[in-house]
Amino acid sequence: MERKSIQKRKTNETEVEVILNIDGEGKTNINTGIDFLNHMLDLFAFFAMFDLDIIATGDVNIDIHHSNEDIGITLGKAIKECLKDAQGINRFGYAYAPMDDVLVRAVVDISGRSRFEYTEKDNIPTSGVKTNTKDEYTLNEAEHFLESICQQCNLNLNLGIVKGSADAHHVMEATFKAFGLALKQACSIDPRRKGITSTKGVIDL
Repeated sequence: MERKSIQKRKTNETEVEVILNIDGEGKTNINTGIDFLNHMLDLFAFFAMFDLDIIATGDVNIDIHHSNEDIGITLGKAIKECLKDAQGINRFGYAYAPMDDVLVRAVVDISGRSRFEYTEKDNIPTSGVKTNTKDEYTLNEAEHFLESICQQCNLNLNLGIVKGSADAHHVMEATFKAFGLALKQACSIDPRRKGITSTKGVIDL
């Protein structure tokens, strides 16, 4: 059974197309209109082993917020469709990813209940976080993007900054890598599992 999805979203502010294969090889073709987000999604898909194409246009000349949110929404819907009824998946996944002086933890539960937590942010130095991206993609934008995914595919994602840095690039890169690794594990099929990975017998995606 192929676990693939094509999702499209069009509003007065954005137009997004996502093509996703969660049983892929980590191949990407991504143009979101936000260069730093392109980079983060390349990392995410590579470590998740997802084949991911995203083409998006939006009013980024005004603000990146609309594009950032709508791409997260569309990707979340694609993940949900790929998982279908979640038969045989591991359901849980966890990973740690370092990036130079940073260490981020990601824990995933494909539970059918949306929840997003990004904790231990007090491990980022109080002097503040430097964002050196030309489109000013911030840690807040990354949080909103990931929360948008979780809301659409009923995913429980808990992220923690075990060791932080004033360099936002390092924090976000470790975050997207850890998320990809954890989601790969959670989406993988356990050949021993017959049916749904829940004592309830159902996961409401």
